[in-house]
Amino acid sequence: MFAWARGEGAGMDLVEVDDLTAGLARFVDSVVVPLEDENAALLEDHRGAFYTERGGYSPAVVELIRQTRMESAKAGYYAMFCPTDIGGGGLSRRMELLTHEFLARRYGPARLLPFETVAHWAFGPSFMCSHFSPALRSRLLDDIVGGRVGMCFGMSEPDAGSDPWMMSTKAVRDGDEWVITGSKQWTSNGPHADYCYLFAVTDPTLVRGRRGGISCFVVPMDSPGVSVDSVIKFFGDAGGDEAILSFSEVRVPEENLVGTEGEGFKLALGGVSVGRVYNSGRALGYSQWALRQATEYAKSRVTFGKPIAEHQGVSFKLADSAMEIYAARHAALDLTARLDRGEVAIRELAMTKAFCCETMLRVADRAMQVCGAMGLTNETYLYRVWHLARTLQLADGSSEILRQTIVSRLLKGELDF
Repeated sequence: MFAWARGEGAGMDLVEVDDLTAGLARFVDSVVVPLEDENAALLEDHRGAFYTERGGYSPAVVELIRQTRMESAKAGYYAMFCPTDIGGGGLSRRMELLTHEFLARRYGPARLLPFETVAHWAFGPSFMCSHFSPALRSRLLDDIVGGRVGMCFGMSEPDAGSDPWMMSTKAVRDGDEWVITGSKQWTSNGPHADYCYLFAVTDPTLVRGRRGGISCFVVPMDSPGVSVDSVIKFFGDAGGDEAILSFSEVRVPEENLVGTEGEGFKLALGGVSVGRVYNSGRALGYSQWALRQATEYAKSRVTFGKPIAEHQGVSFKLADSAMEIYAARHAALDLTARLDRGEVAIRELAMTKAFCCETMLRVADRAMQVCGAMGLTNETYLYRVWHLARTLQLADGSSEILRQTIVSRLLKGELDF
């Protein structure tokens, strides 16, 4: 257990990144990997027991995820990047970035459970919990921080994705309750979450003026009127982790309002910023994993009497990938240094997330090309890196929205680097 988890100077980087990741690796290798290996038949059966008939994770898979979260919470890792006021470690953005990079680089795309050891901001404990009412904290916080329950983030809608001001889900006050009606789409973790951070319009006038009026509520997923309408499947998979949710006159108490009424969009933006750091770290780690696979293959695969690594047409693909990973990593380190100094860094967040995730896509494609037909097989798992890289062009801000953000900051005078 780390020093912050023992109460010794919580919120400070008391351990170096290498110490943290070494401890995390020992925990994952001794607890999580054996758990995954014991259940390999289930976790690898993506055409059968892994998913339910509707396409969501099966109860057995959900239970393994919950068990991993709970074990990680006991070991002091699960909430280490969460605010100290909710019982988290308050560790820096730099350490968060490098930890997610480490997990992706070490464990690659073939495993599921190691990535459940560190809380995702929208699925577990995060800064969102700091805005809970006292009653909601008392009722729910320990279960979230302890990994016993999972969350989902209900923001996007069929007609309100990159433009959240088009949101149509509404919440109307009725005495000491709110009545919520609407639908959400692309809700990650939605098929099996216990609770939803649900965003809804509470002041239509402010929303029309794009000045506020969106509020956030914690909604139990077993509430009357809540329905998982369908599971969205990607890339021909038999199931998935994204849901279409509907809410029909769902009632929640006033205490389930998160933060200040009408200011939920600010919370959502804060979450997206955390997500951009998280996804940048993942992209860097998976890029390095893919480059290592391609490099080892190029050293061992022989054509025309010598390893293909000695052919320029192959070796330059490795070099190009290395250059891009190096540049992306240093951009990400600069970004997190700025964030840890308290800078807003809107431009840098957009640039880093776009460049890291686009680098991952290019690296994955080159790695598959270096490995030839082997790069397309289930055996190498490179296709999973490519699939994830493709989804990251959209998650927490599409590449186009990020470029729009970058340009808007340039036009406002942010021309120095």
